[in-house]
Amino acid sequence: MWQMAGLGPMLGQHGHFALYAAEKIPYAIERYRDEAARLYGVLDRQLGRTGAYVAGDYSIADIACFPWTMTHKAQGFTLDDYPNVKRWYAEVRARPQVQAGLAIGKFVKEPFDEESRKIMFGQRAKEMLGKR
Repeated sequence: MWQMAGLGPMLGQHGHFALYAAEKIPYAIERYRDEAARLYGVLDRQLGRTGAYVAGDYSIADIACFPWTMTHKAQGFTLDDYPNVKRWYAEVRARPQVQAGLAIGKFVKEPFDEESRKIMFGQRAKEMLGKR
């Protein structure tokens, strides 16, 4: 639940405003960056308590959280600030199943052509609603 209510939405919002939004809104970028940093800290403390993985053993909790941390560099975070997350990230990323999954998407260079960007960020949806 924590991933669905915290880590995912907040890292997603920070990623949107910091990386993809056409209009850079400093307040939004700072607000979501601060919350993302707080949540990285929560994850770091949890991993410090549980050991190797989020819930102790490798589980759906790790599978759900890991993709959100993959963009940490692009979003301006260093895992050096979160040693337990850094260890966990390296361990999860090295798993053969994760490597196989990541290999599937390697052929995609830039997922956002102009039409995709319009759809992704609601511009096309607004156009479609206006035609009703």
